[in-house]
Amino acid sequence: MKPSPSIKPNTYAFETTALVKPTGFREYDARWWFGHPGSDQVPELNLIGVQALGMGLGTMISRRGIDRGIVVGHDFRSYSLSIKLALIQGLMSAGMQVKDVGLALSPMAYFGQFALDVPSVAMVTASHNENGWTGVKMGCERPLTFGPDEMLELKNIVLEGDFEPGQGGSYEYVQGFKDRYISDLTEGKKIKRKLRVVAACGNGTAGAFAPETLEKICVEVIPLDEELDHTFPRYNPNPEDMKMLHAIRDKVLETGADVGLGFDGDGDRCGVVDNEGNEIFADKVGVMLARDISAIHDNAVFVADVKSTGLYMTDPVLRQQGASTDYWKTGHSYIKRRVAELDAIAGFEKSGHFFFNPPIGRGYDDGLVTGIAICEMLDRNPDKAMADLYRALPLTFGSPTMSPHCDDETKYGVVENVVARFQEMQENGETIAGHEIVDLVTVNGIRVVTDDGTWGLVRASSNKPELVVVVESPVSESRKHDMFHAVDSVLRENSEVGAYNQTI
Repeated sequence: MKPSPSIKPNTYAFETTALVKPTGFREYDARWWFGHPGSDQVPELNLIGVQALGMGLGTMISRRGIDRGIVVGHDFRSYSLSIKLALIQGLMSAGMQVKDVGLALSPMAYFGQFALDVPSVAMVTASHNENGWTGVKMGCERPLTFGPDEMLELKNIVLEGDFEPGQGGSYEYVQGFKDRYISDLTEGKKIKRKLRVVAACGNGTAGAFAPETLEKICVEVIPLDEELDHTFPRYNPNPEDMKMLHAIRDKVLETGADVGLGFDGDGDRCGVVDNEGNEIFADKVGVMLARDISAIHDNAVFVADVKSTGLYMTDPVLRQQGASTDYWKTGHSYIKRRVAELDAIAGFEKSGHFFFNPPIGRGYDDGLVTGIAICEMLDRNPDKAMADLYRALPLTFGSPTMSPHCDDETKYGVVENVVARFQEMQENGETIAGHEIVDLVTVNGIRVVTDDGTWGLVRASSNKPELVVVVESPVSESRKHDMFHAVDSVLRENSEVGAYNQTI
């Protein structure tokens, strides 16, 4: 039976028919509005739909001839365990051999692919999305997760009801896997420098992991919002959100900590505040880490997403140390795959997803690995504070990631219009914010670059009904604002674009 794209809750149909809204299949993972008590927003997925998703994923893996072992975990939301159990039922009906690692961070589930020697993973999480959202991050080729091709294949199987029941489905709960994961993260790592570290978890799943992990590498941990609370009473656990960064800043200044680290809802991202309370955007943190890593690894290759600062290409220290950087599509699946393709030692996203290949990590994004790498960077620079390392970077003026609302059904069309408009402007010799357009990077949306190095980016969000807007200038704060207003004026030519979640 094919799932339905729309069913009213509190009806017979809702309890007997699979609900799977097609737009939940994103570019590199799945996200749906599941709902919660008191919400009047219409659900996009029900538990029978989750079973269908599990059957579809198991069918897809079987058809690819991949071993049927799969690691499954869930984040700390009131409904995530129920969703995971429904997913497991669907997987087992397709013949999958499930290894359940329980309450987990996404990178803990990815670690399970290696530690338990199985090829596939399905992690139930909505990451930093608001309470009421759910989703699944999936992969069947470690350390990679699904990209657009795999997601389209899965979408077609599920929406067409093209399932193949399988034999030999099984279930095993893996006891004590949290301890095994933390031991792997911390083995042989000991910070000699006396460091005081704020570990902010936003009441998300990382609260059960991050403080304990950092303590094991011998730093003094100052926990912040580490209590698990799926209502997210203060703010969403999103280290790209200024509310969370400001809370970390306040705690750092209150306690005199050396650095503040913020972890997102499923622990695969890390945000940073320095000892003076400066909120450092993740792309700048990546440049700092790239400097540190390239100083001890010759000819280091890095990958950065198109939202990131231009310093990866222009920083004189990186150039002197022989480092090179490839700019690629935004998205944890894209950057992860590109890091693997280029055998890069690390990849960085402005959103705070960092990917480290051996000897630092296993290629997937893990916020705790990032946090440890930052502590090790400080340990290798015992005479410098985090703020000193930040000030040592060439000055640029960058915006946060801004997200005007745009429905999933229209956002990609809007981006196509914006790309065409900027291309038309360049062909006609028009300026933007009073400067010549010297480059248009269209690998993911469009990044328009002017003759003074100022740039602006517009792309479609891969996991929410939003666009993504970022601007940066190496010249001045005013040039950054000029570029933002110029980009926004092009966006406003499309009536489908709504209000921003935040602006500069």
